[in-house]
Amino acid sequence: MNRATEISERLERVRARIREAEVAAGRAPGSVTLLPVTKFHPAEDVAVLSELGVTAVGENREQEARAKAAAVPEMDFHMIGQVQTKKANAVARWAAACHSVDSVRLAEGLNRGVALALERGERTQGVLDCFVQWSADGDTRRGGTAEPQAVAEAIAASDHLRFVGIMVVPPIGADPARVFAEARRLADGLGPGMALSAGMSADLVQAIAAGSDLVRVGTDILGPRPVG
Repeated sequence: MNRATEISERLERVRARIREAEVAAGRAPGSVTLLPVTKFHPAEDVAVLSELGVTAVGENREQEARAKAAAVPEMDFHMIGQVQTKKANAVARWAAACHSVDSVRLAEGLNRGVALALERGERTQGVLDCFVQWSADGDTRRGGTAEPQAVAEAIAASDHLRFVGIMVVPPIGADPARVFAEARRLADGLGPGMALSAGMSADLVQAIAAGSDLVRVGTDILGPRPVG
């Protein structure tokens, strides 16, 4: 089986799982967006996904994502990994969305970065969509904030950022269903129409049942991380 066929078949299996989960949760078909996660996989795989109709993928590392964005310019790239404030300018050059905004300082850095990228002609999209990453257990060392309201307000007050919702990764050992349900309540409490970015390969069914609007799936679509 060639690589394009393998990815196509894996992608369709994940899409089928999502459709089944939507039906089981009583949600409208197509209400959940799938964001394939392409970290550690080559730009060639991203190009295959583009040919299969995928319009956005998730990346964790700035340098890797930047290279892929240059190689596959027709694809939108979402930053889903932790972002150091000193990397904000770099992320702002290529990201269509950032799911991991976890401090006021980072929000301010991204806003300045988008303005600078626009000024230099390095970016065409005038606004960067931003999710606040919520830390469900308050341990911010793994990313996320325990004070999402303050970060959301900083994003909303920015000229070049748009607050679109909440992202969460359940802490190790936590009940994903409970974390996702609380994240859904949190998103709803921050304003009408707020999206929830939650759920990966192992827990997307629970996430969709709790009201996730976007699931981030890597291994089930692209297979294990390449070696070497």
